[in-house]
Amino acid sequence: MNNARIGAALLMATLWLGGCARLLADNPSREANQTMPGSYGEVGDSAASLAVSQAAQEQWDTYFADPDLATLIEEALKNNQELNIQVQEVIIAKNEVPARRGEYLPTLRAIAGAGIEKVGAHTSQGVSDEAHGVPEHLPNFTFGFVGSWEIDVWGKLRNAAKSANYRYLASVEAKNFLITEIVAEIARSYYELVALDSALEILGRNLAIQRDALELVRLKKEAARATELAVQRFQAEVLKNTARIYELKQRQVEVENRINFLVGRMPQPVGRNPARFNATPAAVSAGVPTQLLENRPDIRRAELELEAAKLDVKVARARFFPSLSIEAGIGYESFNIKHLVSTPQSLLYNLAGNLVAPLLNRAAITAEYRSANATQIQAVFNYERSLIQAFTEVVNQLAMIQNLAQVNARLTEQVQTLHEAVEVSSVLYQSARADYLDVLLTRRELLDAELELLETKKTQMQARVGIYQALGGGWREH
Repeated sequence: MNNARIGAALLMATLWLGGCARLLADNPSREANQTMPGSYGEVGDSAASLAVSQAAQEQWDTYFADPDLATLIEEALKNNQELNIQVQEVIIAKNEVPARRGEYLPTLRAIAGAGIEKVGAHTSQGVSDEAHGVPEHLPNFTFGFVGSWEIDVWGKLRNAAKSANYRYLASVEAKNFLITEIVAEIARSYYELVALDSALEILGRNLAIQRDALELVRLKKEAARATELAVQRFQAEVLKNTARIYELKQRQVEVENRINFLVGRMPQPVGRNPARFNATPAAVSAGVPTQLLENRPDIRRAELELEAAKLDVKVARARFFPSLSIEAGIGYESFNIKHLVSTPQSLLYNLAGNLVAPLLNRAAITAEYRSANATQIQAVFNYERSLIQAFTEVVNQLAMIQNLAQVNARLTEQVQTLHEAVEVSSVLYQSARADYLDVLLTRRELLDAELELLETKKTQMQARVGIYQALGGGWREH
């Protein structure tokens, strides 16, 4: 290998590299737009004055103060099957890093062998061996070391190793993102479960009142002060709400088992305290949008995958260049094992350098390069989409928290008003100044309003979970 051959190969590589830009003319590479708004608008400005700041920085057991809920989350983070599958993905990605690093390090192999050879008598080798008294069946013994090293002139192997490292870090962020989803889903389901407990309590309490009212109407009928129609209407209302109880119990079973599945266990009762459901949740501050870049695991994952994709493009481009490798070997070889380690008679060694440039397979390399570039552009769009999605989710959750607070206030007033209306209708009915339908409809409206208020309270608690997830909370370890 002389200087002329090296120079020719380098010139060829330079010409090929200059043509790389033209290869991507119809799909040029681009950088990601990382611009984020300065605030979340009106909803963010009002939320910033609330009591608790930087919710995403809080540990989940601090943010969710309910000990029963904290116990469920802690168990899920140990036993959830999907999370444990993702942990194995992290291990696989981690093992890929040293595998790629090993490719740009020299390799050394030990070899040992034994064999026997017979050449044809009517060959030049056979005639020569016979003339020199070489045995017809010639043994051969050898041992030694063989090494090779591809010199990473263009950074192809090192960039591949760096890309593998970025993908490993991205797999860690994927695990963290899954943790945020599991924590949020368990919290949502838990609040739905305690809301169902409260709904059953409300229905049971109203059902007892309705049964008392049914007995009262029956007594009035016996006293000729009410009709059979009134009795049937009240009885129908009792039957309807009895059926609603069984519907809620079925939903209760399903939500319990959804939690059990997330926790990674067979169906069983889920411990909870519905009394804590009525506690006023702490306020949440969203902070500023740029904090999402640090707090959201999905954004961090998309950013790491983008960096890996950029390096993959460099690796694919480096394949246009010639590769330089060095191969060497040293050992002993002899046809007589007694003389195997005789030095220098049985000593052998070799040293060679190879410069290999692609010629006829340029189309395949070009296709790989274009594919790597397209993958990098995909990663750009995925990263930009992650930014937009994260910002939108926070704005939606902040707006929901504010609007639900207003809904809760109005529904609370409605329930208080209907409680008074029920008392008034009962008094008027007993004094024969109101029809039984007034009593029936007023009680029905009160029950519906109480259940609607409870549903709003549940949605408020779940919105608090939603903003915690949207801000990137839940994945930090203790």
